[in-house]
Amino acid sequence: MTAPLTLAVVGAGMGSAPHFAALADLARTSPVVARVAWVCSRDPQRLQAAQARPDWPAGAKPTTELQQALDDPGVDAVLVLTPPDTHRAVVEQAARAGKHVLVEKPLAASLADAQALVDTCALQGVRLAVMLQHRLRPASLALAGLLADGSWGDLVSASASVRWWRPQSYYDAPGRGTLARDGGGVLMTQAIHTLDLLLQFTGPPVQVHGFAATSPVHRMECEDTAVAILRFQGGAVATVDATTAAAPGYPECITLNGTRGSATLQAGGLHAWVEDGAGGWRELRAGATHASGAGANPMAFDHAPHRAVIADFLEAIKQDREPLVSGASALLVQRVIGQILGSGP
Repeated sequence: MTAPLTLAVVGAGMGSAPHFAALADLARTSPVVARVAWVCSRDPQRLQAAQARPDWPAGAKPTTELQQALDDPGVDAVLVLTPPDTHRAVVEQAARAGKHVLVEKPLAASLADAQALVDTCALQGVRLAVMLQHRLRPASLALAGLLADGSWGDLVSASASVRWWRPQSYYDAPGRGTLARDGGGVLMTQAIHTLDLLLQFTGPPVQVHGFAATSPVHRMECEDTAVAILRFQGGAVATVDATTAAAPGYPECITLNGTRGSATLQAGGLHAWVEDGAGGWRELRAGATHASGAGANPMAFDHAPHRAVIADFLEAIKQDREPLVSGASALLVQRVIGQILGSGP
């Protein structure tokens, strides 16, 4: 029986809940694939509050000193759940200690920092994954398979729409929606999941034109509304529409139109049509529509995709391969967000 991997979790705030739930699921598997030895937070009060939660990982020791967890020779990997502006320093510290890393999206607050932490992990020979969990939803995997087998044809056009809602109280939290801490607004924090998934299907664009604004709905530094047009090699085009000013919040949606089919992926549910080769059409469905944090409660979503990303990360470590949601693969969406906002290369 393969020994379970031992983890340290860095960050015990709001974003830790789906990770703790996913880790609890994995701890109940037989054989156990992972155990949490440490939970780290620089804030003693936040750490104490997290310990009182029912989802606190069984047997985990609290610490306010990251190095204490990294000095533990039994720790194999680190989950980094801290704000984006801290990611580079924490990931590089963990990588230099020889620990594999899974980091919450985005990779970092800037593309330069994101590239730097990817490079550091490669140099240190540790695996790097990122929590872009929409990629491993069953419907997303089904659509990826449909596109890969060629029956759908070539891309003609596509769209990604994220019409979500966040009340002002969400942005009143210190640092939220700022360039320094988060690296941006709706694109970097909310729509990154849907845009990343779109780019997994389409590949990188050759041309990007975008507009972004802060609507009268919110008081915040960065954008809460953005639109863009993307053009791809071969002439296909796509539109992007993202906002957190659409009360009460609507399911995110990706549409793809091909030369021999079409597909709609909405909040975890796939509905596609493909030519059947006999002059008709074949209907395909996969997954199921479910809550994804589109409304006032940003944590109102199922943690199963988180579990899938973490499980694959652990298997990647054991098999000495790249994770399915690798850090290097997440650079594309961050680059395109920079291009939409007019700050990218």
